[in-house]
Amino acid sequence: MFGSIAVPVWLLVLILGFAGISFATHFLFPSVRWFFRRRAERAMQRLNARLDRKIDLFKLAQRSDMVARLAYDPKVVEAAMAHAAETGVPGEVAFEEARRYAREIVPGFSATLYFGFATRAAKGLSRFLYRVRVGKVDKELGHLDARATVIFVMNHRSNIDYVLITWLVADRAALSYAVGEWARVWPLSAMIRAMGAYFIRRGSRNALYRKVLARYVQMATEEGTTQAIFPEGGLSLDGRVGPAKMGLISYIVEGFDSAGRDVVFVPVGLAYDRVLEDRVLVEAAANETRRFRNRPLRVAWATLWYLAARAVGRRAGFGTAAAGFGAPVSLRAHLAEGGTVDGLGVRLMAAISEVVPVLPVPLVARALGEGAASRAELRGRVEALIGRLAAAGAVLKLPPQGLDVVLAEGLTPLIGRGLVAEDAVSGALQPALAERRLLAFYAASIPDV
Repeated sequence: MFGSIAVPVWLLVLILGFAGISFATHFLFPSVRWFFRRRAERAMQRLNARLDRKIDLFKLAQRSDMVARLAYDPKVVEAAMAHAAETGVPGEVAFEEARRYAREIVPGFSATLYFGFATRAAKGLSRFLYRVRVGKVDKELGHLDARATVIFVMNHRSNIDYVLITWLVADRAALSYAVGEWARVWPLSAMIRAMGAYFIRRGSRNALYRKVLARYVQMATEEGTTQAIFPEGGLSLDGRVGPAKMGLISYIVEGFDSAGRDVVFVPVGLAYDRVLEDRVLVEAAANETRRFRNRPLRVAWATLWYLAARAVGRRAGFGTAAAGFGAPVSLRAHLAEGGTVDGLGVRLMAAISEVVPVLPVPLVARALGEGAASRAELRGRVEALIGRLAAAGAVLKLPPQGLDVVLAEGLTPLIGRGLVAEDAVSGALQPALAERRLLAFYAASIPDV
């Protein structure tokens, strides 16, 4: 029984290998997973303790589980069967198509990536490019129902919007964005998905895809996931706050249960002294198309030039970027008052417009839209415009040092970029003829008063 057995070396290696694998899979790996899971749970508890809107279990679920839950949702299965009957394809094929849409849409949130990297990177990039200011925070935002699902609705001025808002609300919530096709490029897509964003095909008319997307949005809303959406559906081409495209909002209203948790929309107005994509947007508006020309070499050159200018102290950023947070809109109260889906869209866009901050460059651009003027005349126009805006209740986020500083911060960038020319003899300020569209783009963000 205790005698020796001679075995070949290869068999001994094989036996030890299987023993090692068995030990690792049954003892070592579970222990390691338990250790890191416990650490992650404690980190999440500390994180939720400081957040106003807790990270919900829906967002923390395994992505594979969420894909399966969405794909096997009764309404998605019903839509897949209807799609099969309509197109004549087998039911299994239609269901696999629905599952493919689910895998495409569902994010894979990583709290470590979001709070450990994304929010810090967003803060650093925002401050590197702009002086960031908060124009207004409505007092009602401090008294939101703790169980309500909060959805930030914003005007879309720049792709920097994602960066700015991620940082500004990082101490309150982790946002889940609806992101367009532009971000579905590896490895950017993997990082964005890990930050909790979900991809949407904005122009899709496929009924099955729309149903899968609708069910995901409704499930996320039912579970209390804090979201951020741009109701305009794309970047503003003319500088104004446009009408709402009701896709995502209509899904939310359609799935709303008045007996369940409320949905609270928080209007957010965003403004910039310099929109980084301004020329691209103005060009797209002139061509009446949303097809933006991809210019990677131009972008790379502009980035290198900016970094070099900052390094030698020739640039101090692109001016001010500001956000205003308006009074929350309760979906339950809106519907109880007889409000409609379209009425909700109009109401939200009006609320967003009311809290878009007024900044120096758009303000001076608006004043120059009235025609050529001397510096003294322009100063008078700006002063009068500020008075009218203040009387109308606009959110003014201007330098506190006085009117002369406001004029300098607004006019100097316009002259530096060649949007405004100053006559060397008379000192008259004249909008450059070739840049009138760009000047109007900035002026359009100032409300009519």
